[in-house]
Amino acid sequence: MPQQILIIGLGQFGMALARTLTEKGAEVLAVDRRKALVDEASAFVTQVVLVDATDEGELARLEPARRDACICAIGDDSKEASIICTALLRQMGAPWVIGRANNAMHRRILLLVGAHLVVNPEEEFGQRFASRLINRHIIADMPLGEDLHITELTVQPSLVGKSLIELALPKRFGVMVVAIRRGSPSRVFQPNPESPLQADDRLIVVSNEEAITKLTQGA
Repeated sequence: MPQQILIIGLGQFGMALARTLTEKGAEVLAVDRRKALVDEASAFVTQVVLVDATDEGELARLEPARRDACICAIGDDSKEASIICTALLRQMGAPWVIGRANNAMHRRILLLVGAHLVVNPEEEFGQRFASRLINRHIIADMPLGEDLHITELTVQPSLVGKSLIELALPKRFGVMVVAIRRGSPSRVFQPNPESPLQADDRLIVVSNEEAITKLTQGA
């Protein structure tokens, strides 16, 4: 059964989230008080509603308790509205409430009023992009926890032709290769530790951020 997702706020972040979740098979109910954004989202989401989500009565009609996740994606235009909306979602029994924060204080308040998770898309993107600027071999990076990342990076010339056994990356750098992406069109497979790496390979690794820097600078 598809996940039922409620997204409140169709700014740049909310709209992108609604589109991507829909493409991944979720049933998205999108909400905004701006008609132009509601009309835009109506082209691809399951359902869209023109409403002010800080109105308790209107929000209750959206039945947040029946949704698998409720995302309050209200942006910079109104921190007060995002706080009210987040608090109301929890009060109405939403099982998983995700808030969008613009700064550290906003994040603390959203957590205090009951958000299960708070994200700051601009801050998170900035951190990931900074890592990519410093480590040019990084193609993609996703945090998994406190200081654990899954990272996709190109194979440096010094690694080509060598096997994972020879390279001993876990011992030397604290990096665990969990998959390799190869070819065009690309395919992803579990690595054979005895097979040599190829020049066009991309390594998918799990490690902390410091280990990636050591690998890209010291390999």
